[in-house]
Amino acid sequence: MNFAPSPLADSEPPHDCPLCPRLVAFREELREEFPTWWNAPVNAFGDPAAWLGIIGLAPGKHGANRTGRPFTGDFAGVLLYDTLTKYGFATGTFEAKPDDTLQLQDAMIINAVKCLPPQNKPTPEEIRTCRPFLEGQIAALPRARVFVALGQIAHQSAVKALGGRLPKCKFGHLAEHRMPDGRILIDSYHCSRYNQNTGRLTIEMFEAVFARAAQLRDSSAA
Repeated sequence: MNFAPSPLADSEPPHDCPLCPRLVAFREELREEFPTWWNAPVNAFGDPAAWLGIIGLAPGKHGANRTGRPFTGDFAGVLLYDTLTKYGFATGTFEAKPDDTLQLQDAMIINAVKCLPPQNKPTPEEIRTCRPFLEGQIAALPRARVFVALGQIAHQSAVKALGGRLPKCKFGHLAEHRMPDGRILIDSYHCSRYNQNTGRLTIEMFEAVFARAAQLRDSSAA
Protein backbone atom coordinates (compact mmCIF):
# COMPACT_ATOMS: atom_id res chain seq x y z
CA MET A 1 0.00 0.00 0.00
CA ASN A 2 1.23 3.50 -0.86
CA PHE A 3 0.95 5.84 2.11
CA ALA A 4 0.35 9.55 1.57
CA PRO A 5 2.98 12.02 2.85
CA SER A 6 1.90 14.78 5.21
CA PRO A 7 1.27 18.29 3.85
CA LEU A 8 2.16 19.57 7.35
CA ALA A 9 5.24 17.43 7.96
CA ASP A 10 6.91 19.80 10.43
CA SER A 11 3.92 19.63 12.80
CA GLU A 12 3.47 15.86 12.86
CA PRO A 13 4.38 13.60 15.79
CA PRO A 14 7.10 11.03 15.12
CA HIS A 15 6.11 7.76 13.47
CA ASP A 16 6.81 5.95 16.75
CA CYS A 17 5.41 8.62 19.06
CA PRO A 18 5.95 7.37 22.65
CA LEU A 19 3.71 9.78 24.58
CA CYS A 20 0.64 7.62 25.34
CA PRO A 21 1.56 4.17 26.73
CA ARG A 22 -1.83 2.58 26.10
CA LEU A 23 -1.90 3.74 22.48
CA VAL A 24 1.70 2.65 21.94
CA ALA A 25 0.89 -0.85 23.25
CA PHE A 26 -2.16 -1.08 20.98
CA ARG A 27 -0.10 0.12 18.02
CA GLU A 28 2.54 -2.55 18.65
CA GLU A 29 -0.13 -5.27 18.82
CA LEU A 30 -1.51 -4.18 15.46
CA ARG A 31 1.93 -3.99 13.89
CA GLU A 32 2.38 -7.65 14.82
CA GLU A 33 -1.04 -8.63 13.51
CA PHE A 34 -1.18 -6.36 10.43
CA PRO A 35 2.40 -5.52 9.39
CA THR A 36 1.38 -3.96 6.06
CA TRP A 37 -0.90 -1.37 7.68
CA TRP A 38 0.11 2.20 8.53
CA ASN A 39 -0.16 1.61 12.32
CA ALA A 40 1.22 5.02 13.38
CA PRO A 41 0.04 8.55 14.10
CA VAL A 42 -2.06 9.56 11.10
CA ASN A 43 -0.92 12.56 9.11
CA ALA A 44 -2.99 15.57 8.19
CA PHE A 45 -4.48 15.51 4.71
CA GLY A 46 -5.34 18.41 2.44
CA ASP A 47 -4.34 21.80 1.14
CA PRO A 48 -1.59 23.63 3.09
CA ALA A 49 -3.24 26.92 2.08
CA ALA A 50 -6.57 25.74 3.51
CA TRP A 51 -9.29 28.20 4.45
CA LEU A 52 -11.32 25.42 6.14
CA GLY A 53 -9.99 23.12 8.85
CA ILE A 54 -11.83 19.86 9.59
CA ILE A 55 -11.11 18.33 12.98
CA GLY A 56 -11.90 14.65 13.45
CA LEU A 57 -11.69 12.53 16.57
CA ALA A 58 -9.06 9.84 15.91
CA PRO A 59 -8.12 7.27 13.25
CA GLY A 60 -10.44 4.33 12.66
CA LYS A 61 -8.92 0.86 12.91
CA HIS A 62 -9.77 -0.26 9.37
CA GLY A 63 -9.75 3.27 7.98
CA ALA A 64 -6.95 5.74 8.61
CA ASN A 65 -4.94 3.43 10.87
CA ARG A 66 -4.82 0.95 8.00
CA THR A 67 -4.41 3.32 5.04
CA GLY A 68 -2.53 6.23 6.62
CA ARG A 69 -4.97 8.87 5.32
CA PRO A 70 -7.83 10.38 7.34
CA PHE A 71 -11.29 8.92 6.67
CA THR A 72 -9.93 6.57 4.02
CA GLY A 73 -11.00 2.95 4.04
CA ASP A 74 -13.96 3.16 6.40
CA PHE A 75 -17.67 4.01 6.15
CA ALA A 76 -17.38 7.58 7.44
CA GLY A 77 -15.13 8.69 4.60
CA VAL A 78 -17.71 8.15 1.87
CA LEU A 79 -20.12 10.75 3.26
CA LEU A 80 -17.33 13.14 4.23
CA TYR A 81 -15.58 13.19 0.87
CA ASP A 82 -18.80 13.16 -1.16
CA THR A 83 -19.90 16.22 0.82
CA LEU A 84 -16.58 18.02 0.48
CA THR A 85 -16.69 17.43 -3.27
CA LYS A 86 -20.27 18.70 -3.53
CA TYR A 87 -19.36 22.00 -1.86
CA GLY A 88 -16.12 22.61 -3.71
CA PHE A 89 -13.66 21.52 -1.04
CA ALA A 90 -12.41 18.45 -2.92
CA THR A 91 -11.67 17.35 -6.47
CA GLY A 92 -10.89 14.00 -8.08
CA THR A 93 -12.40 10.63 -7.26
CA PHE A 94 -12.48 9.06 -3.80
CA GLU A 95 -11.67 5.36 -4.07
CA ALA A 96 -10.94 4.71 -0.36
CA LYS A 97 -7.20 4.38 -0.90
CA PRO A 98 -4.43 6.92 -0.36
CA ASP A 99 -3.22 6.83 -3.97
CA ASP A 100 -6.58 7.67 -5.56
CA THR A 101 -7.08 10.99 -7.34
CA LEU A 102 -8.89 12.71 -4.48
CA GLN A 103 -7.43 16.07 -3.49
CA LEU A 104 -8.72 18.58 -1.00
CA GLN A 105 -9.10 22.16 -2.19
CA ASP A 106 -8.93 24.96 0.38
CA ALA A 107 -9.48 22.41 3.18
CA MET A 108 -7.35 20.37 5.58
CA ILE A 109 -8.30 17.42 7.80
CA ILE A 110 -6.56 17.08 11.16
CA ASN A 111 -7.44 14.94 14.19
CA ALA A 112 -7.86 15.70 17.87
CA VAL A 113 -6.04 12.42 18.62
CA LYS A 114 -3.41 11.23 16.17
CA CYS A 115 -3.27 7.52 17.07
CA LEU A 116 -5.89 4.80 17.06
CA PRO A 117 -7.43 4.29 20.52
CA PRO A 118 -8.94 0.95 21.59
CA GLN A 119 -12.71 0.88 20.97
CA ASN A 120 -12.31 4.32 19.33
CA LYS A 121 -12.34 5.88 22.81
CA PRO A 122 -9.32 7.95 23.81
CA THR A 123 -8.96 8.76 27.49
CA PRO A 124 -9.07 12.37 28.70
CA GLU A 125 -5.34 12.17 29.38
CA GLU A 126 -4.63 10.96 25.83
CA ILE A 127 -6.72 13.78 24.42
CA ARG A 128 -4.79 16.32 26.50
CA THR A 129 -1.44 14.77 25.60
CA CYS A 130 -2.18 14.99 21.88
CA ARG A 131 -3.57 18.54 21.94
CA PRO A 132 -0.19 20.23 21.30
CA PHE A 133 -0.09 18.47 17.92
CA LEU A 134 -3.56 19.78 17.12
CA GLU A 135 -2.50 23.26 18.20
CA GLY A 136 0.62 23.02 16.05
CA GLN A 137 -1.36 21.98 12.99
CA ILE A 138 -3.89 24.76 13.48
CA ALA A 139 -0.98 27.20 13.75
CA ALA A 140 0.39 25.78 10.48
CA LEU A 141 -2.84 26.86 8.74
CA PRO A 142 -2.68 30.66 8.94
CA ARG A 143 -5.34 31.12 6.24
CA ALA A 144 -7.92 28.93 8.00
CA ARG A 145 -10.83 31.06 9.17
CA VAL A 146 -13.47 28.38 9.72
CA PHE A 147 -13.15 24.99 11.41
CA VAL A 148 -15.62 22.11 11.50
CA ALA A 149 -15.50 19.81 14.54
CA LEU A 150 -16.77 16.28 13.92
CA GLY A 151 -18.23 15.16 17.24
CA GLN A 152 -18.10 16.37 20.81
CA ILE A 153 -14.53 15.33 21.64
CA ALA A 154 -13.24 17.08 18.53
CA HIS A 155 -15.35 20.10 19.52
CA GLN A 156 -13.84 20.25 23.01
CA SER A 157 -10.27 19.94 21.73
CA ALA A 158 -10.91 22.47 18.96
CA VAL A 159 -12.35 25.07 21.34
CA LYS A 160 -9.33 24.76 23.63
CA ALA A 161 -6.82 24.76 20.75
CA LEU A 162 -8.47 27.84 19.20
CA GLY A 163 -8.39 29.78 22.46
CA GLY A 164 -12.09 29.60 23.28
CA ARG A 165 -13.82 28.68 26.54
CA LEU A 166 -15.97 25.56 26.78
CA PRO A 167 -18.64 27.03 29.09
CA LYS A 168 -19.42 29.57 26.37
CA CYS A 169 -19.21 27.03 23.52
CA LYS A 170 -21.82 24.31 23.95
CA PHE A 171 -21.64 21.47 21.44
CA GLY A 172 -24.61 21.09 19.12
CA HIS A 173 -25.06 20.08 15.52
CA LEU A 174 -24.77 23.19 13.32
CA ALA A 175 -23.87 25.34 16.34
CA GLU A 176 -21.44 28.14 15.50
CA HIS A 177 -18.88 29.56 17.90
CA ARG A 178 -16.78 32.67 17.32
CA MET A 179 -13.30 32.36 18.79
CA PRO A 180 -11.47 35.31 20.43
CA ASP A 181 -9.50 36.02 17.24
CA GLY A 182 -12.59 35.93 15.01
CA ARG A 183 -12.23 32.42 13.64
CA ILE A 184 -15.45 30.38 13.56
CA LEU A 185 -16.01 26.82 14.75
CA ILE A 186 -19.01 24.91 13.38
CA ASP A 187 -20.10 21.71 15.13
CA SER A 188 -21.32 18.53 13.46
CA TYR A 189 -22.27 15.13 14.69
CA HIS A 190 -19.54 12.73 13.63
CA CYS A 191 -20.12 11.01 10.27
CA SER A 192 -19.59 7.56 11.82
CA ARG A 193 -21.39 4.47 10.61
CA TYR A 194 -23.26 4.33 13.92
CA ASN A 195 -24.55 7.90 13.66
CA GLN A 196 -25.61 7.39 10.06
CA ASN A 197 -27.26 4.01 10.64
CA THR A 198 -29.23 5.23 13.67
CA GLY A 199 -30.39 8.39 11.92
CA ARG A 200 -28.68 10.65 14.43
CA LEU A 201 -26.93 12.17 11.40
CA THR A 202 -28.60 12.28 7.99
CA ILE A 203 -26.99 13.25 4.70
CA GLU A 204 -29.02 16.46 4.73
CA MET A 205 -27.85 17.36 8.25
CA PHE A 206 -24.21 16.76 7.34
CA GLU A 207 -24.46 18.68 4.08
CA ALA A 208 -25.93 21.63 5.96
CA VAL A 209 -22.69 21.99 7.92
CA PHE A 210 -20.55 22.28 4.81
CA ALA A 211 -23.12 24.38 2.98
CA ARG A 212 -22.71 26.87 5.83
CA ALA A 213 -18.91 26.65 5.60
CA ALA A 214 -19.13 27.28 1.85
CA GLN A 215 -21.42 30.25 2.48
CA LEU A 216 -18.88 31.75 4.86
CA ARG A 217 -16.09 31.08 2.35
CA ASP A 218 -17.97 32.74 -0.48
CA SER A 219 -18.97 35.76 1.60
CA SER A 220 -15.37 36.28 2.74
CA ALA A 221 -14.19 36.22 -0.87
CA ALA A 222 -16.82 38.70 -2.04
